[in-house]
Formats: sequence, structure tokens, C-alpha cells
Amino acid sequence: MDQNLHYHQTKLTHRCRNREEEVNSTEWEFISMSKQEEDLIYRMHKLVGDRWGLIAGRIPGRTAEEIERFWIMRHSDGYAHKRRQLRKV
Repeated sequence: MDQNLHYHQTKLTHRCRNREEEVNSTEWEFISMSKQEEDLIYRMHKLVGDRWGLIAGRIPGRTAEEIERFWIMRHSDGYAHKRRQLRKV
């Protein structure tokens, strides 16, 4: 019984620590991808959906989190102003 309680306390502590480490999505930096990377992300998303880890495995040097953030920022209305600012530069 004590072992089960320890497991749940450890899991809860880990979950709380992850929440503190999370960054608010409004603080994200815009992720720039090459045209080839963008093309591959769009094609892979059509094939496998939002399985970001699988997509990231096909793009060297990119993590699943980067791919997901790129996708959210590219398709979310909340980031339209950032996209417009980048186009002006």
C-alpha cells in the first residue's frame, strides 16, 4: 500500500513541476522553417495527422515540440499579427 501511495505522490509532483516549466503560448518565438521543411510538414500532416514525433523524426534537428509549435503558430488566428510582422521584415 505504501508503495502505491509513493507512486501517486511522485507522479503528482512531476505533473506540478511540468506545469511550472511550461511557457505561455503567447511568449513563444516564431519558428522559421525552410520551404523544404514546411512542405514536408504539410505532406506528413496529411498522411499521419498530428503525430508530431513521427513528423519530427523525418526532419533532422527538429523536435516534436518545435513542429507542433510551428503548426499552431501557422494555423492559429491568434498568431496572425506575428505572421504579418515577419512578412514585412
